[in-house]
Amino acid sequence: MIGITLGDINGVGPEIVIKALSDQRILNHIVPVIFGSSKTIAYYRKQLKVDDFSVFHLQKGKEPNPKRINLVECWEEEAEIKVGEATKESGEKAFLALEQASSFLAKGVIDALVTAPINKATIQSENFEFPGHTEYFGDRFDGDPLMFMISDSLRIAVATGHVPIKEANTLITTERIEKSIKSIKKSLINDFAISKPKIAVLGFNPHAGEDGLLGKEEGEIISPVINSFKEKGDLVYGPFPADGFFGSGNYKKYDAILAMYHDQGLIPFKSLSFGSGINFTANLSVVRTSPDHGTGYDIAGKNMASETSLRSAIFLAQDILNNRNEAFTG
Repeated sequence: MIGITLGDINGVGPEIVIKALSDQRILNHIVPVIFGSSKTIAYYRKQLKVDDFSVFHLQKGKEPNPKRINLVECWEEEAEIKVGEATKESGEKAFLALEQASSFLAKGVIDALVTAPINKATIQSENFEFPGHTEYFGDRFDGDPLMFMISDSLRIAVATGHVPIKEANTLITTERIEKSIKSIKKSLINDFAISKPKIAVLGFNPHAGEDGLLGKEEGEIISPVINSFKEKGDLVYGPFPADGFFGSGNYKKYDAILAMYHDQGLIPFKSLSFGSGINFTANLSVVRTSPDHGTGYDIAGKNMASETSLRSAIFLAQDILNNRNEAFTG
């Protein structure tokens, strides 16, 4: 069973959830459990003019219906939906769904969780003080999460995640780079069934430091870590200048890439894969994926949002579960 949150109810989340779960191919392979509100679903069904979409209301202590789309009511009152607007209430409702879904995941009621987009500002409260989903799941499941962006042709992880760019250089440490490469390797083996992964590491500075002329992080931190992995027989290469690495198509030679900071990895990823890519939170005991896009307020409620990325996130979650089970039983 795979849980799916509605995300921000004023964004594209409910719309793409309804569209994705209207696809029989998904229902042939998984048992979906939506975390949100039937009233919100009904509102967007009417907006989208989707008639054939019914849910099984999953009551506390009951087993999900394996032949239906299951739904867990995360709030009883009727939420005010202001399509395309960032509101405090939509953030509160997104948090309620996330907390309920995470509880089910922790208890093993669902096997994996796919999260629709949230607004990182409106969801903030005394109960949610995180830059985003990735950090929330790391805290909730007591792990050291790695943001891993996945598409059919590209896998990119980021070493420093959701931090201001002015702080990124202070976080480029030997320990962090080592942990990130180890996490990538572990995920490629266990989650993607790649027995001998080939990993590329990007430099931090322009032109990968230009032999120290444009920065010393490559020579003092990144290269020594790469060499230590090579000495152990691991296929780890770099540091590569990010612009030429992607511009030349060199990225196609590797199973995964470690970028040093958020935009260094996500700009090329979204340029090459936007709309079909997936955000996977690696290095946790649980499986969590999400679409590679945000709330999409500008197109919310207009029947313009594509469910492709969410659908891909659902299938990837199932694939990772299968790979982990095979690795465990094997």
